[in-house]
Amino acid sequence: MKLPSLSLSALPGFVLCAWLAPAAALAAGSPAHTPPPEPVLTLDGLPRPAAPPPETGPVVPAQVERWRQEAKALEHGDASHARDPVRAAELYCRAARHGDAEAQYNLAWMLTNSRGIERDEAQAAHLFAAAAEQGVAQAKNILARMGPPRGNPPICLRPPEDDLLMATLPAARAAADGRNGSARPGPTAGARPAPSPPPNAPPAIVRYVSLVAPEYKLDPALVLAFIATESNFDPLAVSPKNAQGLMQLIPGTAQRFGVRNVFDPVQNIRGGMAYLRWLMATFQGDVRLVAAAYNAGEGNVERYLGVPPFAETRMYVWKIVKATGGLIEHPFDPAVAPPSRVLPLIQPLMQPGRAAPR
Repeated sequence: MKLPSLSLSALPGFVLCAWLAPAAALAAGSPAHTPPPEPVLTLDGLPRPAAPPPETGPVVPAQVERWRQEAKALEHGDASHARDPVRAAELYCRAARHGDAEAQYNLAWMLTNSRGIERDEAQAAHLFAAAAEQGVAQAKNILARMGPPRGNPPICLRPPEDDLLMATLPAARAAADGRNGSARPGPTAGARPAPSPPPNAPPAIVRYVSLVAPEYKLDPALVLAFIATESNFDPLAVSPKNAQGLMQLIPGTAQRFGVRNVFDPVQNIRGGMAYLRWLMATFQGDVRLVAAAYNAGEGNVERYLGVPPFAETRMYVWKIVKATGGLIEHPFDPAVAPPSRVLPLIQPLMQPGRAAPR
């Protein structure tokens, strides 16, 4: 039996309309039949990590390394850690404050590439700069393209609220209490028992420094601490950065303070003491800032509003203060140099419980 052919014209009107309606609506782009839009994820909508908590005690380098290693595991995820970029960034930040160059670089990379956290190239530039200063070649290359950082350093480059110096040296703690109105005055040069000279200090250098340091209004124990830390009393020492002699003067500093023969012990020590005297006036006797500037340059101390977030510099400051029995305040001659222009910003931040700059 032959079935009759079926044409559209033979269909009832309501059937034809019902069959064509969805196609017509799609052709017209009717919103009634458009699927709901997918949610839009913007970079601005990514989370921003919280600031690290205040430290409750001294932090040793091994702890900083553990923070960095845990952060790397959380950034990428592994068998023991689910990927958690926000927590990773918080741990990187914590390690970065203690001067860990790799943590500074990794956090800057996350901030630049929005790796699970909100993009912040301004903060990243500061972190790249700190890592570059500590010798991370990739950070130098990226910073060359980004340009120099601007504004105040971010919280991840501020020293911890209860820093290693303040947490481990009772004399330094007493000095801080004295500045905060405590009845216990902090130690200053000449107001504390003089520490013994370093055990390997040649007697001739000890005698010379003891005689000459007062000419520069410097505590001899402080000068000996710098010599021990810089060169270990080797008059021919040369560093990879071309710092030379007992007090490791770079050529520019030697020229600045009239040192013609940097390997002559007398000229080198006098040049180093002249520089220390200038730094004491610039930072108004704060031994921590003076030591940080001697190691990393006064420009970095001003830029970071305190001890720079460099692992070497932080340890250097700790060595100097420890070698002098906790000395953190020293007399200075204001006629030698005007105070640093940013000192009013730095001084409140050098106190326990200080607030970070906004």
